[in-house]
Amino acid sequence: MAALRRVAPPRAYTLLDETIDLLRQSQPAPPWLDAAIVPVRALRAVDVWDSERILFVEYGTHTLLAQILATGGTMVEKLYLLQSGAAEAWDRTREPGEVPMPLEEVPIDEALADLAGLLRHTDMIWPRHDDEDYVDLRALAWARSRAHLPEWPEFEPLAEGKRAELIEAFVGRTTDSAAYRRLADLFLDYGDGYLNNRPLGWSPNAVAIFLADWLPRKAFLDADDRLALPDALRGWLRFALERRGVADEWITPVTAAVDMWLPQFEHAVDDETSWGPAKQIAAELQSRGVDPRDSDAVGEVIGRLNAERLANRLRGPSGGSSR
Repeated sequence: MAALRRVAPPRAYTLLDETIDLLRQSQPAPPWLDAAIVPVRALRAVDVWDSERILFVEYGTHTLLAQILATGGTMVEKLYLLQSGAAEAWDRTREPGEVPMPLEEVPIDEALADLAGLLRHTDMIWPRHDDEDYVDLRALAWARSRAHLPEWPEFEPLAEGKRAELIEAFVGRTTDSAAYRRLADLFLDYGDGYLNNRPLGWSPNAVAIFLADWLPRKAFLDADDRLALPDALRGWLRFALERRGVADEWITPVTAAVDMWLPQFEHAVDDETSWGPAKQIAAELQSRGVDPRDSDAVGEVIGRLNAERLANRLRGPSGGSSR
C-alpha cells in the first residue's frame, strides 16, 4: 500500500493515507515510508537535429531516464530506472559515427516540467498501453514529475513576415520559380506544425514522415511541383539546417533521406485512398473547374461528394443495396 502511494495520482492520496494510517496501528511500516525522494541532479542530451533527447533525473540511489522522440510529434518513447550515476556512462555508450548527443546539466525543475509535459502529450496523443518500455514505469515517472506539470503551451504559428523572409532567402540561393515558392510554403507548413524545433529542425526521420505520409496525404501538387520536388526539398533541407548551424556531415544524412523515401511518395501520392479529406476536396474542385474562393460553389461540390459517398456505401461492394 505504501508503494502504491508513491506512484498514485493526487486524487487517491486521501484514501491511501487513511488506509496506511490504519495499517500502521497493527503492523510496522516499511523503513522508507516517510523518507522524502528528492532529485539531486538533472541532465539532458539532445541530438544535432533536435529530433531525440534523453533526460536523466538522479535521486541519489537511482536514476530515472526518459527517451523522447520528436519527429512528427513529440512523445516519450521509453522509460528506464537505472543505477545512480548512470549519466556518467553516457559518452561511453555512444558508438563511433553516431549522431552527436552531448550531455549537459539542466535545472531540475526544468527537466521535470519537460518530462511531465511530455507524459501528458504522450498519454493524450500517442497512448501505448501495451508497450512495456513505457507502461512499466509510467506511473513512477508521473509521480516524480506531476508537481511540475506546465500549462498547455499556446501554439503560435509562424508569423507571415518571417515566413516570407525564409521563402525569399531560400529561392534567392536556389531557384526562384513558382514551383519552388509553392513547395517552400509546404515545407514551412510541415516544419511549423510538426517539427520539434519549428520550423527548420529537419532530420532523416522527419523527411521520411514528410514524404511517405504528410505530403501525399495533405498536399495537391501539379506536374511542375512534382518535377521540382526532389531538388527543391534537398535544397530546403540544406538551407534550413545551415541556418540552424548544423555541421555539413550531419546535413548529408538528412538530404540523403530524400532519395530513400521518394519512391514511397510516388506510390502514395497517386493512391487516392490515402488522401486526406482536404486534398480529396481540392482535387475534386480542380477536376470540376470550381474556383476554391467561390464558397457557394465549394459548398455545392462538397454536398454532392457526401451524397455520392453515402449512396456508394448504401449500395455496398456488389452494387446493390446493403440492407
